[in-house]
Amino acid sequence: MGASVSTVHENREVPTKYNISAPTKKGQLIAFHSSAKWKIHFEASKQTSKLIVIDFTASWCGPCQFIQPAINEFAEKYTDVEFIKIDVDEMNDVAQEFKVHVMPTFILIKRGKEVDKVVGAKKEDLHKKIEKHRF
Repeated sequence: MGASVSTVHENREVPTKYNISAPTKKGQLIAFHSSAKWKIHFEASKQTSKLIVIDFTASWCGPCQFIQPAINEFAEKYTDVEFIKIDVDEMNDVAQEFKVHVMPTFILIKRGKEVDKVVGAKKEDLHKKIEKHRF
């Protein structure tokens, strides 16, 4: 099938050495399609203090589709934050690891540790938590 990781930013795919997107001036939203590649990325992220927002989503989820424009907007605005998109149907093991039962669920991580969580398509709650944890 296609690449195991794709970049969602202005509908362009930008591969790098690890087949994950390179940061762009307008921020980044990285979609993972492989648990193995996600684990490599997650382990590497523990070495940085950068905030990571994981969007656990599903293609059939109405609220997930509803909030997607806000996620794209946040990725453009907060270039110092990494936004990850994980489809729970493709990577159920990762969703279980993070105890995700409702979509969308947003897990905020720093240095490999969960610092906050938003369950549901709650744009304002997510915005406040990004602001709180990004530095």
